[in-house]
Amino acid sequence: MSAWVSTLTCGASSPTAWPAERYRRGVSSSPDFGPINSTTEWAALADHAAVSNFSLRELFATDPGRVDRLTITAGDLTVDASKHLVDTTTVELLVALAERAGVAERFAAMRVGYHLNTTEDRAVLHTALRTPRSDALVVDGQAVSDDVHDVLDAMAAMANRVRSGEWVGHTGKRIATVVNIGIGGSDLGPYMAYRALAPYRHPDIECRFVSNVDPAHLLDTLGDLDPETTLFLVASKTFTTIETISNATAARRWLVDALGDSAAVARHFAALSTNEAKVAEFGIDVANMFGFWDWVGGRYSLDSAIGLSLMIAIGPDAFADMLDGFHQMDEHMANTPLDRNGPVMAALVGIWYRNFLGLATHAVLPYSQHLDRFAAYLQQLDMESNGKRVRLDGTSVDYETGPIVWGEPGTNGQHAFYQLLHQGTTVVPVDFIGFVTPSGDLPGPGEATQHDLLMANLFAQAEALAFGKTSTEVAATETNAERVPHRTFPGNRPSTMMLAPALTPSVLGQLIAFYEHKVFVQGTIWGVNSFDQWGVELGKVLATAIATEITADANTTAHDASTNALINRYRAHRTPGGQG
Repeated sequence: MSAWVSTLTCGASSPTAWPAERYRRGVSSSPDFGPINSTTEWAALADHAAVSNFSLRELFATDPGRVDRLTITAGDLTVDASKHLVDTTTVELLVALAERAGVAERFAAMRVGYHLNTTEDRAVLHTALRTPRSDALVVDGQAVSDDVHDVLDAMAAMANRVRSGEWVGHTGKRIATVVNIGIGGSDLGPYMAYRALAPYRHPDIECRFVSNVDPAHLLDTLGDLDPETTLFLVASKTFTTIETISNATAARRWLVDALGDSAAVARHFAALSTNEAKVAEFGIDVANMFGFWDWVGGRYSLDSAIGLSLMIAIGPDAFADMLDGFHQMDEHMANTPLDRNGPVMAALVGIWYRNFLGLATHAVLPYSQHLDRFAAYLQQLDMESNGKRVRLDGTSVDYETGPIVWGEPGTNGQHAFYQLLHQGTTVVPVDFIGFVTPSGDLPGPGEATQHDLLMANLFAQAEALAFGKTSTEVAATETNAERVPHRTFPGNRPSTMMLAPALTPSVLGQLIAFYEHKVFVQGTIWGVNSFDQWGVELGKVLATAIATEITADANTTAHDASTNALINRYRAHRTPGGQG
């Protein structure tokens, strides 16, 4: 095998390397070894890291073909990974690690419905949400493709009725505002995408998003709305999520108090849920309930019924374009050799930094104001998926897993945290994201437009991080010698540059799927379950108990001394009724 071409692709029509039962049981991340760090491939990377002292200046100076070799086309995305601290040997060793972990086989298994979510004994089929109607997929005896497109058709019918004005509220007025009430994946996905696709929105329909149980979030959202023209979408699979149902119940009360008739709920609420009994009990017409499945994790659910608010905003056709973008990246992931595979190589470089160079954080910096919530979305996708300390078989990991993911749009971040990126003691690998064509532009300085200025900043920041400025270069122009060390930049700060033609619905789908698959690859190599989230549960359970204690007649003694004191101090100053 050459240093740059793996013979293994993710394109197997069915998994053959592992027995099917092993996928269901999740015994190991591979049939012939235990922890990934016990393998010869891991040891080879550790040895390589120990002797590697890469200089990006030297790598570029000695390898004129580096940029072409480390630039990958994935759908409409051009991914330049040449500014990473890797050479041909690094790539070859990383690809060998992915092969040993069975990345390609496991991805193929996921797409055909093996129960990779072992702790909940569930298939993981978010890729089925964007498969063409003609793709027949049956899992556990259920015709998944038919189910998916039945829901998409129902969503499109409702979206068209709301967009055209055919759907009217209780008093006969058309809908002007859609309020999505959810939390986690039921909020972050549609909210991020709604902001990202602002140029595609219906001109007369606004969407708002409520997630926080802090009453200020709902009160601020409803403050200037007209109940007669407001439609609520309650996004909760079980219809029991406490934050969501608390906000939905308050919204229901606001609506009924204003319109004076509880029958109005049926014209102003719809549900994104599977709990028909609870939906009906709430007063929502179950004909306006849009379901999804236990094989859709919340953070992977934007392209399910959870995306109804987005579909209403941008229309079914644009939503379908987004699904097609997702599917394009799924096909790229499935059918591209590992070393030319965008998500795989992004994941492997992340493994290199997290496990072998000791870099704990990862910044995502889109140079697009419309992607101002993209990093927040990726925080959940990545940190909830791979923030795990035990492997599939329940044994503890003794290596690092998921990185800390964060970021903000450029150029704002340049005037905030970029100082640390350039000259701080912590090295932070960066993903830069930019678009050739903006959704709109304004004149800028000279012949350049403002978008030209934005892109100039994008390219300059990646260059400055990679190559810095030596003390000798600074001294050549700095007349005050005492300032030379302060103006010296070490460089060697790695980054990926991702460019796309424009931020369209299709490109957004490709971007999201790119990161979904990156997370999948890293979870596979680490041998963790990327599709459960038990770490979210404990705080919820404790909060339910504490909520009862807060309104009890006596102080609590049920917790540790600190928690008891905090609860009792709050009780002492709390005003019953929620106004103090």
